[in-house]
Amino acid sequence: MSAIASQPSSAPLRDRVSAAEWQTRVDLAAAYRLVAHYGWDDLIFTHISARVPGGDHHFLINPYGQLFTEISASSLIKVDLDGKIVDETPFFINPAGFTIHSAIHAAREDVACVLHLHTIPGVAVSCQESGLLPINQTAMLLNGEIANHEYEGVALLLDERPRLVADLGTKSAMLLRNHGTLTVGPTIPDAFLEMYFFERACATQIAVLAGGSALHWPADSVQAVVQQQAKFGTSQVAQLAWAGLLRMLDRNDPSYKF
Repeated sequence: MSAIASQPSSAPLRDRVSAAEWQTRVDLAAAYRLVAHYGWDDLIFTHISARVPGGDHHFLINPYGQLFTEISASSLIKVDLDGKIVDETPFFINPAGFTIHSAIHAAREDVACVLHLHTIPGVAVSCQESGLLPINQTAMLLNGEIANHEYEGVALLLDERPRLVADLGTKSAMLLRNHGTLTVGPTIPDAFLEMYFFERACATQIAVLAGGSALHWPADSVQAVVQQQAKFGTSQVAQLAWAGLLRMLDRNDPSYKF
């Protein structure tokens, strides 16, 4: 997982990759900038990845050492499922990030994006025995989609990958116990919106529990209704929200595109 030693080509990266890969790079860089915008970043220590379109089983991930506000389409690193860096780059990748993301990309062909965070609310809920409580609308949107994976230490050992994949199963969100949150999706916007709901639900839970009052629980019948409602139109909503988020990034700092 070390950087390739050869000298980079003088041609811009955009001219050396497919149009589909470049679009994936732009969207993934946008996701990093949006994580920073919402205050979900943790210096350089979390990671988002995206599958490169095509049949080579490559994925893109952040250069270890860059802040999320610095990441751009060109700086993202392309690696294979064995951790080999595919393209010329002066950077290297986070080994723990490779462990988590390679496991999911290898096992879940339906997943195009994996997003992992260490926010204070997300970590706090991951430390609570109950996990995420279905006590508000945002949390209920995730009913039936949250898996759990027990903490095994910093994810540096590749033998954790089968257990992580088995725990995730076919779900779209996971509490990494005593560690943080993780979401996956068939597109980058889908994974991002799932994380937005997940993180907002965690933050709301911490605020509710801090209030100290007795909890008012929605009826079981309502839980089932919201779970069913969440299955319809999620991708369309994700695309609508994503378009607005990109407009915001473009107004504030469009450098993620380069």
